[in-house]
Amino acid sequence: MKLVTFFTEGQETLGVKLEQGILSLADIARISNSVDLASTRIDEFIRDDLTKRVQGLIEQYQSELSSHLISDENVQYAPCVPRPGKIICIGLNYRQHAIETNAPIPTIPIVFSKFSDTVAAHHEQIPLPRKSTQVDYEAELGVVIGRRTVDVSKENALDHVFGYCNVNDLSARDLQMRTHQWLLGKTCEKFAPAGPYLVTADEVRNPNDLEIKAFVNGEKRQDSNTSDMIFHVDEIVSYLSQYMVLEPGDLILTGTPQGVILGYPEDQRVWLKAGDSVTIEIEKLGSLTNTFYDSI
Repeated sequence: MKLVTFFTEGQETLGVKLEQGILSLADIARISNSVDLASTRIDEFIRDDLTKRVQGLIEQYQSELSSHLISDENVQYAPCVPRPGKIICIGLNYRQHAIETNAPIPTIPIVFSKFSDTVAAHHEQIPLPRKSTQVDYEAELGVVIGRRTVDVSKENALDHVFGYCNVNDLSARDLQMRTHQWLLGKTCEKFAPAGPYLVTADEVRNPNDLEIKAFVNGEKRQDSNTSDMIFHVDEIVSYLSQYMVLEPGDLILTGTPQGVILGYPEDQRVWLKAGDSVTIEIEKLGSLTNTFYDSI
């Protein structure tokens, strides 16, 4: 199932993306007389794992719901996880990316974080920080936790994942590299666009074999596969759960492949500028596009 959060008259609305368009959960609830679903948000949907129930209602009331489909073009998207409890990131997690930046291959996951209010939506404009001149894109697979997870084994880790999404782990490299702590360059306003959909784990199946790409103004810059991860998704979830409690709705960013601006020779680095457009595409997850502007 592809879940999408969007705005209706300024209010967040949860919907399901089908081939023909988007069905709001409010319409599904009204037509099926499932009153308790009417105002359900994505965090509640994840916590209660309503996937099978809602899928059953869509199938049962398919004919009645067909006239309530909303075209994608008419939707103002919100971040697919608007309020993640935590955003946990894994650095240098693609072998070829570590090589291109002349960094040693990590032997344990490099863990850092973004603040949860950095999330942004598909098609949302992203301000370029005034204090940075070196903003970079990073195509990443986002992993959304589905249930409370403590010290889970690698073998059982994927059972704790609710779904996956495209994320652009935007990075202000000049701020990131000021100190050994990367936080300053990772937490600028809207520096974690996520979406357009949150795709449930059953649709993705194997997160460790997905094509992942990034385009800047239509030019392909990153083209890899999640199989190049040094630490795969099951390893990451298991590792993190040994040191912190993972809660439903937590978002894990799993690293970026080769092709970022930082990986170019210094004299060939052209950092993101106002008017640029970046699209992240991951197999089965759709496309996430954002444009950039100069902040005042």
